[in-house]
Amino acid sequence: MKVFTATLGTETNTFSSLPTGMQMFEETCLYRAGSYGAKVPSFGSPLAVWKQLSEAKGWKVEESLCAFAMPAGKTVRRVYEAFRDEILADLKAAMPVDIALISLHGAMVAEGYDDCEGDLLTQIRDVIGPKAMLGAELDLHCHISDAILRSATAIVLFKEYPHIDIPERAHDLFHVIADAAEGKTKPVMAAFDCRMIGIFHTTRQPMRGFVDKLSAMEGKDGILSLSVGHGFPWGDVAEMGSRIVAVTDGDPARAAALAETLGREFYAMRHETQPPYISLDTAIARAASHNQPRPMVLADVSDNAGGGAASDSTFILDAMLKLGIKDAAIAMFWDPMVVRLAKEVGEGATFALRLGGKLGPTSGPPLDLEATVLKVAADVTVEFGGERKALMNIGDAAALDVGGITVIVNTKRAQCSSRDCFTKLGVDLSKMKVVVVKSMQHFHAAYAPIASEVLYVAAPGALVPDWSLLPYQKANKHQWPLVENPFA
Repeated sequence: MKVFTATLGTETNTFSSLPTGMQMFEETCLYRAGSYGAKVPSFGSPLAVWKQLSEAKGWKVEESLCAFAMPAGKTVRRVYEAFRDEILADLKAAMPVDIALISLHGAMVAEGYDDCEGDLLTQIRDVIGPKAMLGAELDLHCHISDAILRSATAIVLFKEYPHIDIPERAHDLFHVIADAAEGKTKPVMAAFDCRMIGIFHTTRQPMRGFVDKLSAMEGKDGILSLSVGHGFPWGDVAEMGSRIVAVTDGDPARAAALAETLGREFYAMRHETQPPYISLDTAIARAASHNQPRPMVLADVSDNAGGGAASDSTFILDAMLKLGIKDAAIAMFWDPMVVRLAKEVGEGATFALRLGGKLGPTSGPPLDLEATVLKVAADVTVEFGGERKALMNIGDAAALDVGGITVIVNTKRAQCSSRDCFTKLGVDLSKMKVVVVKSMQHFHAAYAPIASEVLYVAAPGALVPDWSLLPYQKANKHQWPLVENPFA
């Protein structure tokens, strides 16, 4: 058999003023025909899995584009169309193929395209025809459209948030699609709209138990795959919201019934699943009084580059400086000019700088400070959460001491997903009283083990977790918590 693979994705915050263009893909992940070699980028890990599993069966693999951009605003139309058309051209050159496996995000929006994934999968289906197998792996923060469900043989979503299971889900999708291609199964899909908007951490109950339950059901009684689509609240598109996807073996009625049963169970947990956000003032007051051997970790969820924020907001740092908090560290400020100045003056030097606050009101006011350069490093690579060997380049970076607070600044916008963001700049987190990470949840796998306590801070910013403040125009506003009972 012949297998065709490709990756194209980004997570689009339609409320962000930061456009996603070619440079963002080039800085994040852009390879062709497996040109990354043995050093597989985190966004290319499904391609590596599919290649390995296909070749183990003696199947030929044709790998196309691997393109992913750090989340921001809408993708420039010509950029999306160029990547889409490149994948389609490679596919046509590879024809005939028996299987197409595509790694996508699921919440990519471009100028003129609210459903990039649905558009791409529809055109891939048109090329490969109705009999070939088409599988897609999606981030759980996706918009699941009718076009996706109609075009794909099966879709499999990440189960974990933080996303520590990308290779595992690639394995799952491969086996679902390979079994179908070999005539062992006949996958059919159904999705249920749970009519709710939220953030769902799988590190806490009841989500932990719910995900474990779904995993235990797979592979039994004709159930091939079960996925929870958390949705991406900052994407103003018609399909925004949470859904359950069920894939069964040749039984569409069972798939539909299963999706609805699990969907209503998921909906019933809506109040208990939401993160325990606290206000900025409360968080800073608690941090100031913290006196435990291990650091208190504050998650600046509203300035998470992984959700399209600029990663240059100053609200938390400003509050810490005003309260005189010391023995603290914060990462990462996207401020290429400050990094350049730090490199110019060199390690050990003290200089005046203007930090952050550059991308508009949601970034807060710029801070005029005096800083001492602790360390500078070029072309820094960090792990993507936990101990996973998925790598992410954050560009050149510097560690600065500002009034007793260590501030990490870098040149390639990225969220603080691993301890590398500090340790590769010489920061010993065990000596810190407070550690602030600009991340919504991907930090958790790496930081929870060293933290005395983790606080999710609903500071002002581009990703403020209050859906009532978002000016939705296209999304369905008849969803919880915007309405109390959307099923009434």
